[in-house]
Amino acid sequence: MLLPLLPMRDGVAPSYMWVQELAPGPALAYLLARFADVTESTWRDRMARREVIDGSGVVLGPDSLLRRGLRIWYYRELDDETPIPFEEQILYRDAHLLVVDKPHFLPTTPGGRFLHESLLVRLKHKLGEEQLIPIHRLDRETAGVVLFSLRAESRGAYQSLFQQRSVGKVYEALAPAMPDRAFPFIHRSRMVDGTPFFRMEEAPGEPNSETLIDVIEPRAEGMLYRLQPRTGRKHQLRVHMAALGAPILNDAFYPVALPIKEDDFINPLKLLARAIAFDDPVSGERRRFESVRTL
Repeated sequence: MLLPLLPMRDGVAPSYMWVQELAPGPALAYLLARFADVTESTWRDRMARREVIDGSGVVLGPDSLLRRGLRIWYYRELDDETPIPFEEQILYRDAHLLVVDKPHFLPTTPGGRFLHESLLVRLKHKLGEEQLIPIHRLDRETAGVVLFSLRAESRGAYQSLFQQRSVGKVYEALAPAMPDRAFPFIHRSRMVDGTPFFRMEEAPGEPNSETLIDVIEPRAEGMLYRLQPRTGRKHQLRVHMAALGAPILNDAFYPVALPIKEDDFINPLKLLARAIAFDDPVSGERRRFESVRTL
């Protein structure tokens, strides 16, 4: 395990990169070339705070000469990050496992325009757990139950549950009614990368995705469905429901990708990871965790 040479700061673990070039030159010029979106003043400020170091712990300045094979540690920072006005809720915690009820709009891990406003960084900041790692992930737009590992020595055992499809997952979704369908039924399809790049789509060929679909109750907005994915493809439930002519309410990606705009906090995607169940590989107990949220 690679140990960081900078401490966790406000829940943010340090990032690192390897110098691959034969003659990289001075540190500031090199970093400006590698990170076009980060200004010179920002790198100078980080260096002045002694927050850019090499793999031996030596603080790097603007004129520090780099060499090929050097590892550089630094903190990723974002300016003017938009706050997500919803809070996560811890459902369970023991020595190895943390179970959290994630709100809509909050990404599971940092990425793009989200850093501090991600579930992982929020939890690290609040709990001070540097080894915290998500065992699986939910889309930013989806709310519900997420599992985190607290200890490296047991992490693989929990991750293997998902790899072996030994985890039962139940979702709920609000979508238009499908009056011509007999429930429950199984939808299988072949899912591939779509266009634009962030979408998935169905294509001819051997199925690689499977979802059991049932109805729970009618609602004013449509029908409340119970969805049980047997596989874990990206956007699987959203793609399957759209392909069946019943796209999940407020889905900005399916069946058509809408123009990118600011988050509509009043109208979240009507998809909830309701429950998750499995045999705990450490304790041997049967576990079931359920979200307290509703659609």
